[in-house]
Amino acid sequence: MATARHVIVAGAGIAGLTAALALARAGLRVTVLEQAARPEETGAGIQLSPNATRVLIALGLRDLLAPMVMAPQATRVMAGGSGHAIVRIPLGGEAERRYGAPYWTIHRGDLQAALAAAAKSTIDITIKLGTRVDDFVAHIKGVTVQGRSDRQVVDERGVALIGADGIWSSVATQLRRQRKPRFTHRTAWRALIPADAVPAEFREPLVHLWLGLDAHLVHYPVKGGRLINIVVIVHDEWNETGWSAEGSRVEILRHFARWSWAEKARELIAIPDQWLKWALYDRNSAFRGGVGPVTLIGDAAHPMLPFLAQGAGMAIEDAAVLADMLGKYLDDPADALRAYEGARRLRTARAQQASRRQARIYGLTGPEALIRNLGMRLLGGERLRARYDWLYNWQPPEFIAHQSQPL
Repeated sequence: MATARHVIVAGAGIAGLTAALALARAGLRVTVLEQAARPEETGAGIQLSPNATRVLIALGLRDLLAPMVMAPQATRVMAGGSGHAIVRIPLGGEAERRYGAPYWTIHRGDLQAALAAAAKSTIDITIKLGTRVDDFVAHIKGVTVQGRSDRQVVDERGVALIGADGIWSSVATQLRRQRKPRFTHRTAWRALIPADAVPAEFREPLVHLWLGLDAHLVHYPVKGGRLINIVVIVHDEWNETGWSAEGSRVEILRHFARWSWAEKARELIAIPDQWLKWALYDRNSAFRGGVGPVTLIGDAAHPMLPFLAQGAGMAIEDAAVLADMLGKYLDDPADALRAYEGARRLRTARAQQASRRQARIYGLTGPEALIRNLGMRLLGGERLRARYDWLYNWQPPEFIAHQSQPL
């Protein structure tokens, strides 16, 4: 493979696979190195707001994703203690008309599978599973990446290396320009249950958001409405790293006492037999940028807490901007990567700050929670949604925006 137009991506998650598709559209060849031997099938549902879906659609993925996504009609915000609705924030057709792209919910595994299928059908993309990035060296012709697959050494050369390997990125560790993530004293729990196991009101195409004492609960349909995705975020001191530790129903119910949470919420949480949990980590300092022909995207660059539902969204935006810059300035890849970092710095920092602020708002208790609920009710759904115009109205680079043909 010719080095001159070859880019190496570490990580075959949402960030890495979207980057590979966008880079291929920009005329580059891409090798994706993924340390997992097979694609990860576990994971939570995710929300894809219009800033993300317009990139996926422009990459030709709408028909591939259509059977797997739900287009929620609204976010229904609930008071955890009383079980009463606080406000309904319109999505669905109204959001698509306002922003020019839909708002979707999807299971993370379904999105990753669709991205992988599109990448495998693209001639300029090679995916190497079971391959861990061990080291890399920058030089005058670009970068040489050394990896390991089983007991074999893998050697790849390209004009750039993109670390898309998550918050515990090995590429970021080797760059030595990122502080270690810090534990936020919160744990997220997730479960999937059949839609027919929940009351009819919870099978509707809505995102339900419950705000209550020391926790909040989100649930919505995925898998074309066949399953309900449940995510619970609680204050906790359990801080093991990883994505899929087992948790018990008894343990999660301890965070939802009868005296502080509506019975409907408790009954929903009691349905799943199996729960998985992961500790939430964050990084206070902004992404400082890469070095030479190496950079980071997605959580490797700027981890996103889930309170704004923008982890996938920011990674997908990163991929589009990165491909645009490398396509335009391939004669000087290092400058192209610095241009990408400069273009993304303020926006991703704003999204991180907004997510942290949302966490504080969700965590209010006592009289402050009552004031929050009253304020949301008085503002109403339309004005609450308008507060996200800056986020959802983001437009991708022209080379992405003007390409919507299927892959």
